[in-house]
Amino acid sequence: MQVRNAILGLFAILLSASVSYAQPSHPNSPHDTVKAKDITITYGRPYKKGREIFGGTVAPYGKTYRCGADEPTKVTFAKDVKFGGQAVKAGTYSFFAVPNKDKWTVILNSNVTMWGTDHDKHADQDVVKVDVPVTNLSKPVEQLTMAVKGGKVTLAWDTVEIGVPVTM
Repeated sequence: MQVRNAILGLFAILLSASVSYAQPSHPNSPHDTVKAKDITITYGRPYKKGREIFGGTVAPYGKTYRCGADEPTKVTFAKDVKFGGQAVKAGTYSFFAVPNKDKWTVILNSNVTMWGTDHDKHADQDVVKVDVPVTNLSKPVEQLTMAVKGGKVTLAWDTVEIGVPVTM
């Protein structure tokens, strides 16, 4: 009986310790899913936290950026689309960009299982690259935000917004 009580007591201590140390899976960059009619975007949403984002250390100009936090942002098209005027088959793609001051090159890649910063190792799997202009915002966006609006897949963060036209 004492052994049984000791085991139950140890189990209760271990269980309470594991519960008290449980944390949200991504407390600093929560993940979100945006769903439009035939487009779904799944991504991590980091915060600006006073940092210079584009052209700074987070997303330097001329370097591939994962467009979110953790694993790559994923865009799923339920049917074939034109993404920035280029044909893309229905399916799920990782979403990257090479930011520059006045334009970005947005990349869809067929590898959706790589870690978020590994794009350049898998560039041979790029499906499309699309150049889009940068819109400078007058008010900073604190948390990276992606959306499907006005016939575009958009990304806004800090004082920058980009949009890639998508037609079905």
